[in-house]
Amino acid sequence: MIFTSLSFVYDVTCYKLVTMNRKNFIRTTGIGLGVALTPGLLRAENTTSSTPGTNEKPKIIKDEDGEVLNVIGDIQTHKLIGSETGNQIVEWVDNVPPGTGIPPHVHTKEDEIFRVIKGQVEIMVDGEVTILNPGDIAFAPKNVPHAWTVVGTEDAKMITSAFPAGIEHMFRELSKLPPGPPDFEKVTAICGKHGISFV
Repeated sequence: MIFTSLSFVYDVTCYKLVTMNRKNFIRTTGIGLGVALTPGLLRAENTTSSTPGTNEKPKIIKDEDGEVLNVIGDIQTHKLIGSETGNQIVEWVDNVPPGTGIPPHVHTKEDEIFRVIKGQVEIMVDGEVTILNPGDIAFAPKNVPHAWTVVGTEDAKMITSAFPAGIEHMFRELSKLPPGPPDFEKVTAICGKHGISFV
């Protein structure tokens, strides 16, 4: 009986100490965390932008899913477009044979990321040329000249992301050009409307 009472007193005392320490910890660190995190939370509110009326819903995209466009020989499968991401990002997969490529050009509106999944892609970013193999990534910021060409002997599969979104409208317009050798003047005019120029 005495052992049980002592055990109970010990348990109650420990509980009070733990509770008191926890309350003090929460009280003292809560204020510090609140002060430390509030500016970050406010910045997040100010930088999170979404175009009103967009349809931002979670989406699972299988490898075979997406809108396929033939953009002057660059076979693109658009996986995510601006209307689905609050105009934050557009992402597509290039499935192209050796020899296909995009000549040196500059974007004034969007940055791009290139991720090679299969094959080899020679990429030039700001004058530096390298070969991207599966798993390699290149970043081409806006206002920096870049170009790419599929090299090697097999078709390449490359995931390209552009942010913010918007470039998908240019690709749709380019995909409507008649088949055959492209009219470079028309291509240049369409790209120019979207802030892209060839160098």
